[in-house]
Amino acid sequence: MSTLPSKAEILDWIAANPTLSAKRDIAKAFGIKGAARIDLKRILKELEAEGHLEKRKKTYRDPDRLPPVSVLQVRAPDENGDLFALPLEWHGEGVEPIVLVVPRASDPALGEGDRILARLQVVHEADHNYEARLIRRIGMSPRKVVGIFRKSAEGGRILPIDKGADKEWIVGPDATHGAKDGELVEAEQAGPRATRMGLPKARIVMRLGDPSEPKAVSLIAIHQHGIPDDFPPEVVDEADQMKPAGLKGRTDLREVPLVTIDPSDARDHDDAVFAEPDEDPKNAGGHVLWVAIADVAHYVRPGSKLDREAKKRGNSSYFPDRVVPMLPDRLSGDLCSLHEGVPRACIAVRMVIDAEGNKTSHKFVRGLMRSPASLTYQEVQAAQDGAPNDKTGPLLEPVIAPLYAAYAALKAARARRQPLDLDLPERKVVLSDEGKVTSVNFVERLDAHRLIEEFMILANVAAAETLIAKRTPLLFRVHEEPPADKLESLRETAEASGLTLAKGQVLKTAHLNKLLHDAAGKEEAELINLATLRSMTQAYYSPTNFGHFGLALQNYAHFTSPIRRYSDLIVHRGLISAHGWGDDGLTEQEIERLEQTAQHISDTERRSMMAERDTNDRYLAAYLSDRIGAEFGGRISGIAKFGVFVKLDETGADGLIPMRNLGREYFHFDREAGTLMGADTGVIIALGQRVLVKLVDAAPVTGGIGLELLELEDAEMPRGRGAGRPSRRPGGGGRGKPGGPPRRKEAKARHKDAKVKRKVTRRRTTKS
Repeated sequence: MSTLPSKAEILDWIAANPTLSAKRDIAKAFGIKGAARIDLKRILKELEAEGHLEKRKKTYRDPDRLPPVSVLQVRAPDENGDLFALPLEWHGEGVEPIVLVVPRASDPALGEGDRILARLQVVHEADHNYEARLIRRIGMSPRKVVGIFRKSAEGGRILPIDKGADKEWIVGPDATHGAKDGELVEAEQAGPRATRMGLPKARIVMRLGDPSEPKAVSLIAIHQHGIPDDFPPEVVDEADQMKPAGLKGRTDLREVPLVTIDPSDARDHDDAVFAEPDEDPKNAGGHVLWVAIADVAHYVRPGSKLDREAKKRGNSSYFPDRVVPMLPDRLSGDLCSLHEGVPRACIAVRMVIDAEGNKTSHKFVRGLMRSPASLTYQEVQAAQDGAPNDKTGPLLEPVIAPLYAAYAALKAARARRQPLDLDLPERKVVLSDEGKVTSVNFVERLDAHRLIEEFMILANVAAAETLIAKRTPLLFRVHEEPPADKLESLRETAEASGLTLAKGQVLKTAHLNKLLHDAAGKEEAELINLATLRSMTQAYYSPTNFGHFGLALQNYAHFTSPIRRYSDLIVHRGLISAHGWGDDGLTEQEIERLEQTAQHISDTERRSMMAERDTNDRYLAAYLSDRIGAEFGGRISGIAKFGVFVKLDETGADGLIPMRNLGREYFHFDREAGTLMGADTGVIIALGQRVLVKLVDAAPVTGGIGLELLELEDAEMPRGRGAGRPSRRPGGGGRGKPGGPPRRKEAKARHKDAKVKRKVTRRRTTKS
């Protein structure tokens, strides 16, 4: 080529040949030789200055294009099971390109967070711009760290906030992200894990604010457990565009006085109830029950942005100071919430029970309701007990009294069914407007609570039975029976308390209830309830039905809380498909992925439970931090080789008595029996024993509570042979002293120091 190419021709060549974009390659392609290369260099510099090209080492590329070989971070699979990836080398000014990972049969399985080196090909598809082929997997997503940043001249350190964690992380001066001293930060591992040569390194990626600020406690748990707490703008926009549902295609239930009964601080109302005597002469003394549930499926369609975000979250998370909802407020607090006096879309079930509380029939409808009143548990119970207020007074005879009459029948049926009847009091952390803990109160269990509970259980059973009968896939709520080893441990605990648990037969909840009832009113009651709870397996979601052991039910699914649980939304869609109510039912793609969905939402449920527990622990530690040195009564709730866990009577907080605070003797840990035995005194520390402890530490940031044992079963701790003897350190016996534990670690350290000293001496001798 005798003439130089135009700028457009050069750009077209680079776009068509991204791997041949060096100046030498361009010159060869256009036949440019000799002095003409100087002019080519000038044109390339002009293109670079104009922003059309970006020089990378010796090659040129379009800055709004990804390099042909790029580093990507794999995202979670979408609803169709496709893997998309985040480009880590995107520097363009436009919209970030979407990359689809196209795996080969020989490729290793990739998961969320994996970092890969991939070869990219430009495509023009509706949902992605590039397709990526794996070259090799680089590694997993860096480990996340949440902690308190302590600034220094060399950068700083991150102090852990995990209970029991003592490993700090070093932050370099160029990796602080502008964090201030004492600030709560989120970081990621930067480099190898800790070695003998020093602490692991971290890079701060997000500043979370002052951990001492009001209502910052839950924020720690949210970020620590990776709970999404901000909705993407496109999800909020999709929710904001929703309009209230009308009557078309629905049964008119607006004249049925369906009332909501919730806690006083409830923001959303996803269930409403009504009951009346059955007028059918064949069912004398029977009742007709209505349970109406918010029709979330009408607004959250399969595959929509709302659906993907709801599935990602799995459920709402509830903390003393905030709620992290599954759905944006436009839906959870407005359109889907069954507010008083407002028409709302619902899926309702009409159930008929006989005088003994047995369900004889049921029928589902997709309707439009209007609740005459939003009530609280307390005011409903007060009305039933003879103290109605202005709101409940007019509803007492037509609504409230029939509800309690139906509940009496359901209560009798429950007594025959014998679900697990644990008696474990629940405590609630009460906060001031400033976010400080004002009190820790027992939650009172009223008949109003039990009434709603029985109505919801019956509706969940009806949903499961309907979908089974119509051969529609669904997600069951599964609770398997306890494993044999845990049952044996419970049996041993019961025998130690002078009680018995049936053996040599198929275990039923009735056997456990007999044990619980035998223990009721005795000193061992709390111990037996706690041990029974610990013998249970964790409930989970599954497309295969294994029954619900705890409720003594064969068919059970979650249907009654679609605003806060994705599992319920799946069941709603199943009901829509089974009845042919619309095109917003369960899709084939969802059915194919039910197993993965079940696993995912079971995991998100456990994640929320852990975050909620950690938040409560931190609030309780903050509440007790002003009472260091005070004495508390409690009961041993757990035993490990490193110490004893105690549940305090006053607050329900769980604290740890480390081995060093148990007494002046060595304790042997018996894993099988779950006990500790003093080497000198023979004293046995076991689960459920009453103790008097002293509070020695309370760390609000981690939620850790340290205790010292003063009395065991109303008697002072016996003092071992090492008690009262002189020691070289507080709380420990001197090396070689009778009764004092051998100082093995100290001896080991001296031996190591001597070894190092010999090595240093030899090296110095060699040099000289």
